[in-house]
Amino acid sequence: MFAAAALAFSQLFTPPFRAVLFKSLGLTLALLVVSIIAITTAFGALVALPGWVEWGIQIVGGLGLVVGSVFLVAPITALFAGMYIDEIAESVERTHYTQDPPGKTLGVFDGLGISLRFGLVVVAVNIGVLLLLLLPGINIMAFYLGNGYLLGREFFEMAAMRYMTPGEARALRREKRVRVFLSGLLIAGLVSVPLLNLLTPLFATAFMLHTVKDVMGRRGHASGSVPLSPRD
Repeated sequence: MFAAAALAFSQLFTPPFRAVLFKSLGLTLALLVVSIIAITTAFGALVALPGWVEWGIQIVGGLGLVVGSVFLVAPITALFAGMYIDEIAESVERTHYTQDPPGKTLGVFDGLGISLRFGLVVVAVNIGVLLLLLLPGINIMAFYLGNGYLLGREFFEMAAMRYMTPGEARALRREKRVRVFLSGLLIAGLVSVPLLNLLTPLFATAFMLHTVKDVMGRRGHASGSVPLSPRD
């Protein structure tokens, strides 16, 4: 597991990964800016108040939207990064698995659909975690256990579907559920670190692709891949 994580980290700041990060961040910031402008403009047009009151509310509300946007950058970036999942996977395959046939592309809409699905589930779990804030310690444990399971499941199956059918990917995930869960915990750890969580979809895609290759019997390295051999 740690070897797969090290391989994923080693590629995080290479040009293909940086390109996906910059594109995702650009789309995220553009969406947030447009949303802030639209909300403040609509409020000013629909609510009739004395000039100085309206002006003050717009300033305070605008600042509130900006602050709130800070917390939305990571999940929205992850959503947009789903559009470029194939670019990340193909870069990993070209670098570490040159002797293997390339995986099947998921397509922009499939990748975005997967990201949207796991994003909604993660949001639901974290809402549940917020309800446990009055129970110190339990909420932290719930955060990591819930996100570890969800992130491990979604990214493992997404990577596995490049090489097998969805049904086979689910079966392989259930067979290797302990490793998948522990790998998901590592991803959840990255999610909990501000700024670094922007890298979550990039790292998780590369990490789980290495994991899938490993459990299938192939371990990548800089110059290619080792011969096929059975693995437990």
